[in-house]
Amino acid sequence: MKITKAQTLKQKPDFSKLGFGKYLTDHMAVIYYDADFGWGEPQIVPYGRFDINPASCVLHYGQGIFEGLKAYKCAEGKITMFRPRDNFKRMNSSARRLCMPELDIERALSLLKELVLLEQDWIPSLPNTSLYIRPFMFANEDFLGVQPSKKYIFSIIMSPVGSYYAGGLAPTKIMIEDEYTRAADGGTGEVKCMGNYAASLYGAEKAKKLGFEQVLWLDAAQKKYAEEVGSMNIFFVIDGIVVTPALTGSILPGITRDSALKLLRRYGYKVEERRISVDEIISAQKDGSLNEIFGTGTAAVVSSVGTVAYKGESFIINGNKMGKITEWLYDRLTGIQTGFYPDEFEWIESVK
Repeated sequence: MKITKAQTLKQKPDFSKLGFGKYLTDHMAVIYYDADFGWGEPQIVPYGRFDINPASCVLHYGQGIFEGLKAYKCAEGKITMFRPRDNFKRMNSSARRLCMPELDIERALSLLKELVLLEQDWIPSLPNTSLYIRPFMFANEDFLGVQPSKKYIFSIIMSPVGSYYAGGLAPTKIMIEDEYTRAADGGTGEVKCMGNYAASLYGAEKAKKLGFEQVLWLDAAQKKYAEEVGSMNIFFVIDGIVVTPALTGSILPGITRDSALKLLRRYGYKVEERRISVDEIISAQKDGSLNEIFGTGTAAVVSSVGTVAYKGESFIINGNKMGKITEWLYDRLTGIQTGFYPDEFEWIESVK
């Protein structure tokens, strides 16, 4: 592994006023791939720009994938990450779907640990803060023609972050999108590729103009069943039962989603993974059986939903307050991530 340290280091931001994704650390990790030679030597270099030709195929055909995970500074300076191997496993799944080369997971993890150790002063330790880690890969062969590239760049960049939403833990407002769709069966909805997020932007901007923070996407075939929110998997608590849309191929298999399901089941909550229609959601709200709605994702961890809008009508969920199950899950999951609760599922990867 080759490490080239930056000659001049950036001034650290105020860790009490981070926001999300605004600041980048001093260094990044890079590995280059060529089909004729395989993956090259892992490198850690000063954070900087890539040299990309205007004919680079990623600019024309969108062959790119990414991940998101976090590192934490726990008690006595211990540094940990949450389920990083699962992120690299999912990245390899995305790579297969987009005809991209897979990573050696242990090699990628070793590179990531070295980068986190080098940048450990960038890890905030205040409540609800962490170091966000963004591994990504993109095609970088220079040609005009629709076919898989023979050259790729894998990189990792990092950013100290606070709460994903400006309101912190305050319940969010989401709008159910019934005109545009994010992903269809047989498409790329279940992988973390660039195109999925580009496809979601128009609906998300439409929602923001109407005063909502996120969009709840419906299935593309019937526009009837809930799938996921732009940055989160979605959960509904109906008559005390936690219901989340089943993974049908058009929904991202969230690592935080999986963690939430395992925790809920371990501690005796009733959980169902199934299709859930908008009609069922609205009906449950009207008859009082819809107790809570929350989302899960790396960025927000667990986020309460206080308002849902559909076809111009808004519905207040649980008095616009975080529900008991949502609160318990947030406390338990963040407690495991930061070392407050025991790691009973062996999710935590020690860096230092």
